Amino acid sequence: MAKQKNELWEWIKALAVAVILAAVIRYFFFAPIVVDGLSMMPTLHHQDRMIVNKIGYKVGEPERFDIVVFHATVEKDYIKRIIGLPGDRIEYKDDILFINGEPYQEPYLDEYKKNLIDGPLTDPFILEEVPEGHLFVMGDNRRYSKDSRHIGPVPIGEVLGETSLIYWPLSDFGIVK
Repeated sequence: MAKQKNELWEWIKALAVAVILAAVIRYFFFAPIVVDGLSMMPTLHHQDRMIVNKIGYKVGEPERFDIVVFHATVEKDYIKRIIGLPGDRIEYKDDILFINGEPYQEPYLDEYKKNLIDGPLTDPFILEEVPEGHLFVMGDNRRYSKDSRHIGPVPIGEVLGETSLIYWPLSDFGIVK
């Protein structure tokens, strides 16, 4: 009888440690997210399931073209691509991205650009400077994305983390560029 109680107690302790460990990992290091909407097409699709790396920006800095998840409102998180870093001047002209006066390639938009027949993918605009402590983010589906052009630059403190791993559906499993 004592042996059964001892074994039960060991199972309870092991289960408690596993639950606590899973909670710590999910809260501090990694979290799942579901893509909601079409703003990141063709890179990401509605209902793609991804893993958010929450620790990356605690030990490193955001990089241009990272895909990030951030708190857009109290109840809604957005997933977008970093276009501008603090201090950058951002300009779109003739569907070409200029950062600090230099043109940049955006190969993740090629699929959309080659199928356009009725105007630019990205309407022209200029942002004189991304404020310190903020990021300028845009969805890849530029015509249908609510991003920094509408909500303004995103405070770096609102960024949950970077995401690049799709785990569902299995047909899309892999790292996103």
